[in-house]
Amino acid sequence: MNILLVTQHFYPEQFRINDVFFELSKRGHSITVLTGLPNYPQGKILKDYRFFKNRKQIINGVKILRVPLISRGKSLFRLSLNYISFAISSYLRALFVKKDFDIIIGHQTSPITQVIAGVLLKQLAKKPFIIYCFDLWPASLETVNLKPDNVIYKILSKVSNWIYRRADYILMSSYSFKKYFNEYHGIYSNLIYLPMYAESIYENVNDSSKKINDKFNLLFAGNIGKMQSIDTIIKAAEILKRYNDIVFHIVGDGSEREKAEKLSKDLGLQNVIFHGFHKVNEMKKFYEMADACLVTLKKNEIISYTLPGKVQSYMAAGKPIVGAIEGETKEIIEKANCGLCGPAEDYKTLANNILKLYNDEKLRKLYSENAKKFYKKYFSKDIYFKRLECILNNVLEDKNIKGCDNV
Repeated sequence: MNILLVTQHFYPEQFRINDVFFELSKRGHSITVLTGLPNYPQGKILKDYRFFKNRKQIINGVKILRVPLISRGKSLFRLSLNYISFAISSYLRALFVKKDFDIIIGHQTSPITQVIAGVLLKQLAKKPFIIYCFDLWPASLETVNLKPDNVIYKILSKVSNWIYRRADYILMSSYSFKKYFNEYHGIYSNLIYLPMYAESIYENVNDSSKKINDKFNLLFAGNIGKMQSIDTIIKAAEILKRYNDIVFHIVGDGSEREKAEKLSKDLGLQNVIFHGFHKVNEMKKFYEMADACLVTLKKNEIISYTLPGKVQSYMAAGKPIVGAIEGETKEIIEKANCGLCGPAEDYKTLANNILKLYNDEKLRKLYSENAKKFYKKYFSKDIYFKRLECILNNVLEDKNIKGCDNV
């Protein structure tokens, strides 16, 4: 099968979609990726991709076509230019992409305009177009305080609806997305739940923590943006600062990292360590030293529909999860019985739940075992690819994709 992926972010940027399409290539599919110049999360275009270098590459058998864009920088204005520039560049480049593919997949994080080239390619090539949705639009605008009555919000609402309706199918990374598509966009059919798996490195994390110190280590791993509500973790750490052996490790980068570090410094905290950005192949050591892992999101009904990819990583590693989060993630943690959850942004409950795990080794062991079992049953890589390939084959053969639910 010849597959064209449209995505603003691809290797060497660290997104799980990399692993999906490298694996599809290994399985014998021909993959072409239309993407931008790597600049996430640092905000600057990587040195090896400046001055027209590496505009075309083949990595792990995947053909990569890169289009120019304005780097994301550190400000909201610069980030907006980054998104707009990729939407325009990819749309123009799509006119000249060889139309020998069988199917188009748009990897849709934020903003939705990053897959607009897929709409054009569908029209030009007359091939099926699938959107793989990881962020809901325009709902994600609320993370930057744009409300539904805002003019920009209203415009992007129409744009989002137009793009979603041009997809033949929408793959949803979270089951709760279905409610949003039904109620906000009036889309009821051709919605397919396909949650992500974790890279194999997380499945190979040792069951017993490797202690780099004699501490109770808590890990938050991933993007540090407005939606992640890192300040909730910092405030919980302040409550627990009298416990000298509880340490918070924050691994990642993003638009809110400097603000989070400043808050920690202003509060005089010694129990919070920012490790910065690390590649996936460097993450195993952090997971192995973690006694439990943290997941937080801002308090917002629509945002709570999201299932952060870190949850699958935590579960694959067999780590108890402590969350200040609602919606889909809370439901999964409770269903798996692999951790404790309090309301989003409720740092007091987060601190109390951390203490419960800190004081109960047997509970930690139970949650650890349950996390791994649940991951293997519902989120494993093997299950994922059986379903994905079934979906793609059925789309091409115009068969009912519902039959892939139980593959």
